[in-house]
Parts: sequence; structure tokens; C-alpha cells
Amino acid sequence: QVQLVESGGGLVQAGGSLSLSCAASGSIFRLNDMGWYRQAPGKQRELVASITSFGVTNYLDSVKDRFTISRDNAKNTVYLQMNSLEPEDTAVYYCNTKGWSAGSFSAFDSWGQGTQVTVSS
Repeated sequence: QVQLVESGGGLVQAGGSLSLSCAASGSIFRLNDMGWYRQAPGKQRELVASITSFGVTNYLDSVKDRFTISRDNAKNTVYLQMNSLEPEDTAVYYCNTKGWSAGSFSAFDSWGQGTQVTVSS
């Protein structure tokens, strides 16, 4: 079983910055894609950014040039640096990772518990 522990988030004024991190632990053979999703009240969960094991990134159009996703494969950790935050970025942010478990080599798709990001105007 793979566990994801998120940290960061909080309250910030518009134009400010926040940094999120998510560390994976447990029975991990390999982590493949890692990503951040968000869900605002009354809205569907959406993919904010993702990064492959080779470092190829993908971003939601509305966060391009403001957010940066990165990962440290040695630490099984993914990061999201959020700059120039806007009130529309307010949401619960969830970490997600896909990969293969050690031993059984079965595929997993794990989620973090979520962390609140609130941007005030």
C-alpha cells in the first residue's frame, strides 16, 4: 500500500505564492506519473499539473506560466510551486501518483488527503 502525505497550502493574498509538497511512502517499486489536482466547492476535480518519471510536464491552461511542478525521484516527492495566485485558484489540492508496488508489481493509483489553498482578493 502506498501513502501520500501532503504539506503546504494555506491562506495567501492575491498575487502571492505558496508551495505544496507530497511525499509517497510504502511498498513502492516505481512511481510513474505524479500530479496535482484541485477541487473547488461545487466544481469537478480538475488536473492542475502532472509530471512523468522522465520529467515531462503538463499544465492546466489557466495555471501555465504561474505554477511549476517538479519531482525528486530519490525522495519519492512531488512539488507544486504556485506564484501569482488568483482567487480563482482557491480549492482543495490533491496529490496523485501512479506506479507499481514492490513485491507484487501491481499497479496503484493513490491520492493524498488534500490540502486547502485559499487566495483572498
